[in-house]
Amino acid sequence: MKMKRCVIKIGGVLLEDGEQLERLCRKLTAIKTPFVLVHGGGVFAGQLAKQLGIPCRMVDGRRVTDDNMLRVTVMAYAGWVNKILVARLQSFGVNACGLSGCDMDMVRAERRVQEGLEWGHVGDVARVNTGMLEALLDQDIVPVLSPITCDGQGGLLNSNADGIAAAVAKALARLGEVELIYCFDKRGVLADVNDDKTVIPGLTPVMYKALRREKLIHEGMIPKLDYAFSTIQAGVKSVRLLHPDELDNPVAGTRITGEE
Repeated sequence: MKMKRCVIKIGGVLLEDGEQLERLCRKLTAIKTPFVLVHGGGVFAGQLAKQLGIPCRMVDGRRVTDDNMLRVTVMAYAGWVNKILVARLQSFGVNACGLSGCDMDMVRAERRVQEGLEWGHVGDVARVNTGMLEALLDQDIVPVLSPITCDGQGGLLNSNADGIAAAVAKALARLGEVELIYCFDKRGVLADVNDDKTVIPGLTPVMYKALRREKLIHEGMIPKLDYAFSTIQAGVKSVRLLHPDELDNPVAGTRITGEE
């Protein structure tokens, strides 16, 4: 019997606010569907890099990762952020297990190669260990995944958390119905980024292209939406972008559709 699963990705900015984190964890405890939690942590990584005097470079919302920045991202994502989140979930009675992508070979990645741009230790997801994820979910354990992955040859890679969430959702969709939810600090995709009342309830590929062309969607939102559309095309049942305060509202936020 195929079971429904949910993949929830939360951004690092939500973890920075203690009150917001507590509300988020309360919402997560009420979810009855088995779920995988994927988190970022760019805010913490940026702060740590600044304290250490390590320069940050972003390209279209993605972090270029040299040797020094790799150390920073591993410390921030797989260490501090992951354990803060797991500890808080445990305090709410959620049996959470903090993992990086390289633990149990959960997420294998390949080093990104792009002509004219040296990304460093940035990895794009190659495969997901669905068997291990299912084994954890079947025991009512919530896997909490940080975006640190490995290449299978002993090398660590910094992968995009939105991309990991999408890859996990696609992999689980081969086994049953899956919903992917991107939680971030806005109520959804906004027509006007400065006005929370301008949530776009549904977003199609044509609308997305038009908004990008008009530069109404840019920077960090671009990879998130690229991944969102790719999951719909791969058979994921539902993809929504919303504020975590509305996790329990089935019509909240922006729903991604593949319809033109």
